[in-house]
Amino acid sequence: MSDAMDAAVQQRLDRRHADLLVLGGTLLTPSGAERLDLACLAGRIVALGTLAGRWTADDTLDATGLHVLPGVIDSQVHFREPGLTHKETLEAGTRGAVLGGVTGIFEMPNTQPLTLKAEDLQAKLDRARGRAWCDHAFYIGGSAVNADRLPLLEALPGCAGVKVFMGSSFGDLLADEEEVLRNILRNGRRRLAVHAEDEARLKQRKALVEGCGDVTLHPVWRDEQSALLATQRILRLAAEANRKLHVLHVSTAEEMALLARHKRRATVEVTPHHLSLCAPECYQRLGTLAQMNPPVREQRHQDALWQAIAEGVVDVVGSDHAPHTLEEKARPYPDSPSGMTGVQTLLPLLLNHVHAGRLSLQRLVDLTSAGPARIFGIAGKGRIALGYDADLTLVDLAAQRTITNQWIASVSGWTPYDGLPVTGWPLHTVVRGHPVVRDEALVGQPIGQPIEFLDAAASL
Repeated sequence: MSDAMDAAVQQRLDRRHADLLVLGGTLLTPSGAERLDLACLAGRIVALGTLAGRWTADDTLDATGLHVLPGVIDSQVHFREPGLTHKETLEAGTRGAVLGGVTGIFEMPNTQPLTLKAEDLQAKLDRARGRAWCDHAFYIGGSAVNADRLPLLEALPGCAGVKVFMGSSFGDLLADEEEVLRNILRNGRRRLAVHAEDEARLKQRKALVEGCGDVTLHPVWRDEQSALLATQRILRLAAEANRKLHVLHVSTAEEMALLARHKRRATVEVTPHHLSLCAPECYQRLGTLAQMNPPVREQRHQDALWQAIAEGVVDVVGSDHAPHTLEEKARPYPDSPSGMTGVQTLLPLLLNHVHAGRLSLQRLVDLTSAGPARIFGIAGKGRIALGYDADLTLVDLAAQRTITNQWIASVSGWTPYDGLPVTGWPLHTVVRGHPVVRDEALVGQPIGQPIEFLDAAASL
């Protein structure tokens, strides 16, 4: 901010004149749920308290009867751009994000070209400029071809960190050899995000499903042991390198028991689909629309994930939004691709779980705002507090809606939750003090900016 801009902001602050006032809501602050008003100025939160009649503003949001959450951060999405824009784009993906109450996203490196070099990262940042509805950061892929450059790459502006695919990938992005993993772990300081499935076991077991056409066998092929072996392996190698990990989309009871013993080393993500869908019913009802990697599994695994949330083992919920077209999903299993939409339904599903008593609203905030900010070292986001970015998600806990394909903004145009009634819904989304969704409708223009991170040590 220039000196002139600083002076102008200070003048407005002195006059108690905000860009935006949010009045009459129940704010989820670090102290809990509190009835407070909130003032936003120059993208930041500048006042909390009883502000009606004491402050003026260019714009006002009436939050009466609503809960005001810190903006939701979805730390795992695949927006497919560049190269796969027939499935998704940065514009459509972030548009779906804000319609679902999400104000920040981390996007994954398995695009075409893969995000392995500084110019790949910059190309994504350039594509997002003026098109992204929410704030954003992009992962660099950890690979044999760039391991020695990872310390420089992970420190680039707009980089969310390094993502490693131990399985379920291809080409230069697949890192399944032990020496390659060691080299990646040795190079860099930030927390390393990992897709942990054992590639050798997946290849060995692929014969179980070749030509079968039966998607109910997906969790048989990609069984619990495939996940557990990879998680055990990466924990061992990370301990050798003294590197922190973030284990993505954990799906098994066995992994949760293991990770609970290694919390000083590893943080843990779960996904809404592993919390909300269950085998074999979801495959029987949805077919390949329920196909994900790692798979949606049986009830005992889902129960273990919820128990891990209750016990504090889980740090974040990320959507793993990974769309494919309906035509692609209609291919006979196992030729059908794994992945589903998720960024737009992440918060509605979790609010429905709050309504059902499986989750408290304060824990939801920890999993979707404070947790991502804490473990990734995000600057100025993740809580409603003075000086923080004015990223806000305003929700009606009593609102009843039905999730439909027609509501989904994704280029792919579908959701596995089509027809699902839910209670709890995002009504307004505010990005750095600017409403981008108002009364469930998109307003204004895309204003997303690259997310800033604290220095590397802050994310260790």
